[in-house]
Amino acid sequence: MVPKDVLSDVLAIALRQGGDFAEVYLERKRNTGIGLEANQVERVVSGLDVGAGIRVISGENTAYAYTNDISREGLEKVAGVVARAAKGPGKDLVLDLREVKPVADFTIGRRPDQVPVDDKVAVVQRANQTARAVDERVKQVTVGYGDVQQQVVIANTEGTYVEDERTRTRLVVNAVAAEGAAIQTGYEAAGGFCGFELFEEVSPEELATKAARRAVMMLGAKPAPAGKMPVVMAGEAGGTMVHEACGHGLEADLVQKQLSVYAGKKGRQVAAPLITVVDDATIGGKYGSFRFDDEGEPGQKTVLIENGVLREYMYDYLTGRKEKRKSTGNGRRESYQDKPIPRMTNTYIAPGKDDPEKIIRETRSGLLVKKMGGGQVNTTTGDFVFDVAEGYLIKDGEVTVPVRGATLTGNGPEVLRIVDMVGKDLGFAIGTCGKDGQGVPVSDAQPTLRIPELVVGGILD
Repeated sequence: MVPKDVLSDVLAIALRQGGDFAEVYLERKRNTGIGLEANQVERVVSGLDVGAGIRVISGENTAYAYTNDISREGLEKVAGVVARAAKGPGKDLVLDLREVKPVADFTIGRRPDQVPVDDKVAVVQRANQTARAVDERVKQVTVGYGDVQQQVVIANTEGTYVEDERTRTRLVVNAVAAEGAAIQTGYEAAGGFCGFELFEEVSPEELATKAARRAVMMLGAKPAPAGKMPVVMAGEAGGTMVHEACGHGLEADLVQKQLSVYAGKKGRQVAAPLITVVDDATIGGKYGSFRFDDEGEPGQKTVLIENGVLREYMYDYLTGRKEKRKSTGNGRRESYQDKPIPRMTNTYIAPGKDDPEKIIRETRSGLLVKKMGGGQVNTTTGDFVFDVAEGYLIKDGEVTVPVRGATLTGNGPEVLRIVDMVGKDLGFAIGTCGKDGQGVPVSDAQPTLRIPELVVGGILD
């Protein structure tokens, strides 16, 4: 997008009035979005966004500015703006930008920009038709398709130079079923660091069927009981628990601000010995994967908790610098308009040795969670409240009737300390993680887990 010599000159201008570190982040992003509702394709949107962000770090202070003008003149103007925020003696830089090679690489089978829009619309329509055909009580279906092709160039005053292309594709289906006064919803999503070949691995019809069947099934569900009880979280429930109640607390910026329950606990037992938590950007095809983070650091696999012991936090360049250590490759930003911050990628609890069916058989009574909903978490304390989108009662080691209106209330670290069975399965879910006003694509996962006691909130019928 911009020649190396121009980037070198821009970086030199950024540090001309002082500062310790400067970086240029260039982005060209093309995306397509298709939305269907009420049996009609309501929108087909495509766009191209091009811009650059320039950052200067001076001591503990960061100056950041961005522009849509990526000409030499435009970049030099922005570099001059951020340079004025720096303090200290100026530097005359002669940079030798060196291209960094990725640790992991990914192959895109069918580039979205080479797929006709009609084919993308057809995927959305197939999902809609399938969901509506499941049951006459399915009254509303919304389907969303999206793809993004993002080209980035990252250069900094430490000599790092990175060129990268990221491609992501996703499909989301939401079904609403109604019977009398009862209304229930079912939601399913699939996506990854991949192209249109996603639909060779994930059938739109299968996704739609799951969403619609869940909505219909929940119409006949009984009100969830309330109280303390054993909870089995199925692998297919996705990793909402590990992402929200654990993952954010392991991001270094929150730790350094003492806003994490895990602050100061490296080397200490923070979970049951059965629990190992990993953040891994190098897993092929996952929604949170990448070759490089948004600071040009190669994607990495980081063991955060090992056999219950806290080993590591997730760092970007700035938080790593504060502790005189390297980034773990977790510096991420939504776009060139945002400065990078520590974020998760693909975060999961590692599989154990127990058969998932055995876990249920050995649970005399309790709640089986097959699908998690939304929720809230306080990273400072670890306290959480999550909705259960699909749950069943367990009685005498068998799965019985579905229940609705269940919530899970507890404390993330405390829950991880008392897990007593960990399945050998692993189920992933995708999402867009929000933090500091930015959203980035992530995946999270867990095996089947048994929590001996958790507060379950029910509803009055």
